[in-house]
Amino acid sequence: MKNSTIRKDVSPGTHVMVVKKEDQRTGMLTEGIVKDVLTNSANHPRGIKVRLEDGTVGRVQKIF
Repeated sequence: MKNSTIRKDVSPGTHVMVVKKEDQRTGMLTEGIVKDVLTNSANHPRGIKVRLEDGTVGRVQKIF
């Protein structure tokens, strides 16, 4: 299984579930396809930050 905290596991075109900044308290997830990977470091403990094809920005919680 791919890890949502490791940058090399997330690339454009990947089907993911992300948590948006405003949804971090509730934990509500948004589904989409990665357009851009925004995190520069090799890994991030809270999830890799991405922009989805619909423009949503969030941290990856699950990779399909």
